[in-house]
Amino acid sequence: MNRWWSVILGALLLLAPDSGFAQYNESAGVSAPVKQMKEVSRDDSGGEVVRSVETHVDSDSYGNASGNQYDLAVDGAFEGQTITVLQFYTDGGFDFEAPRKALAEKGFSVYRWSNQAPSAQELEEALSKSNQLWIISGDSQRLNAEHLAVIKKFFDAGHGLYIWGDNPPYVGDANFISSALFDTTMDATSYKEAQQTIGFQKKTGEVGFLPNHLLTTGIEHLYEGHTIPALQENQMLEPLIYGSDEILVAAFYDKDGKRAIVDTGFTRLYIQWDTAGTGRYVKNAAAWLANVERFGEEVAKPETRTPRTTEITKPNGGK
Repeated sequence: MNRWWSVILGALLLLAPDSGFAQYNESAGVSAPVKQMKEVSRDDSGGEVVRSVETHVDSDSYGNASGNQYDLAVDGAFEGQTITVLQFYTDGGFDFEAPRKALAEKGFSVYRWSNQAPSAQELEEALSKSNQLWIISGDSQRLNAEHLAVIKKFFDAGHGLYIWGDNPPYVGDANFISSALFDTTMDATSYKEAQQTIGFQKKTGEVGFLPNHLLTTGIEHLYEGHTIPALQENQMLEPLIYGSDEILVAAFYDKDGKRAIVDTGFTRLYIQWDTAGTGRYVKNAAAWLANVERFGEEVAKPETRTPRTTEITKPNGGK
């Protein structure tokens, strides 16, 4: 019988497209990164045989790639950038600390108003120093037409916008802003009891999330939310997440150098924080909304990616 011995030359090379932006990790845009191993063997005549073997990178307890190197952005890439947060729901211990800590890994700081809206002038001043705006809706509308004008101006200038709602009645400002800017609303009368972890969407409109997008970098399994209303579909927004009941949970806008996300499940930001893919998704969303593709080093410092490592493993004692 033929006797084979092998030497595994492990080059941890991610099979991923190069994003072209140093602020992004090598795996940007790849939901299920793999590493390529080169196996070198010798046949009976002593000749060398080389073959490539692909294997999944190490995973966390939810089956997603383990390690910040599989997030969209390099750690610290957005140092000095601020996310302004208008948080109009704070029940249940929702203090935004979990997202704040996760966002800090990428360099973002958070400037937050809670429960009460600032004046339009105060908001405009804060946004003049901000990279993006996140709005977390409460049970009633707190923003007015003057706020909307400030937000639209900020968005039209290319700055990111994330609109969060949840089960009715927590759709007030989410619907006010998303209706004005994106001609869509969240269902204000009913919601679905969800609490499922979903995977890749196989066909448009089916349960699951859009794979291999910058937003879903490093995510194979994603928690959908707790009590989520349906987001009305339209031609302006591209679907991102369909929940287990086949309702649209989140969608995004990416046109004319402007970016936004509308999402119907803000409970993922606190009581369901420790769920599949949540922390990574939040970090990816902020990095994507920073819009490096438009603003470049205005919003992200030049960052050198961590060099790829090479490992050599000799099975069987190297014989």
